[in-house]
Amino acid sequence: MTGRGPRVLLVDDELLVCAHLRVILESAADITVVDEAYDGAAAVEAVIRHRPDVVLMDLRMPGVDGLTATARIAALPDPPVVVALTTFDADQYVVRALRAGAAGFLVKSTPPKDLINLVRVAADGHTVLSPVATRRLLAEAGERGGGRDPRVALVAGLTGRETQVLACLGAGLSNAQIGRRLHLTEATVKGYVSRVLVKLRCANRTQAGLLAVEAGVAAS
Repeated sequence: MTGRGPRVLLVDDELLVCAHLRVILESAADITVVDEAYDGAAAVEAVIRHRPDVVLMDLRMPGVDGLTATARIAALPDPPVVVALTTFDADQYVVRALRAGAAGFLVKSTPPKDLINLVRVAADGHTVLSPVATRRLLAEAGERGGGRDPRVALVAGLTGRETQVLACLGAGLSNAQIGRRLHLTEATVKGYVSRVLVKLRCANRTQAGLLAVEAGVAAS
């Protein structure tokens, strides 16, 4: 996203939820809500039609649900950032959404000011992911038989510096923050992040951060 504020697509089968989110987001002068979609199939079509920067995606919808829609959107050329919407942060659908390509998740009860700021953060390419909530989600997924991501085994193949960068991704740090923590330039950090994503077979830094948390290497 360059030269303008984020363009957002709202996806929820409850029209009142979409209306509520629209009022909040459009109270910010730099955010534009380009459309609303009320099921996953319509969401994919709206992404292709409007090319939004951010999609706020409800996970539990009749017909094509948010998980399926997220995976379809992630497979598009130059996809937008998808942020999963959930009513409570222990929703096990969230882990599946993150593995499907979502860049993070938000609880629908997020305060308006925080919601606006987090949409901006997502549009800028950063993760919208709470390490504490993610650890709890992964623990509960394991207890319920959700299983570990098989890519966790690939973490052992990273170099020491790559593991440090992965740990920072697990903490939700930006490239600039990683650079300050590890005393590296942003360009160097960007190179490390790219190599980590390739080695771990991750589509984005959020998936890598999720693996960091699951592998127990996320920085505090």
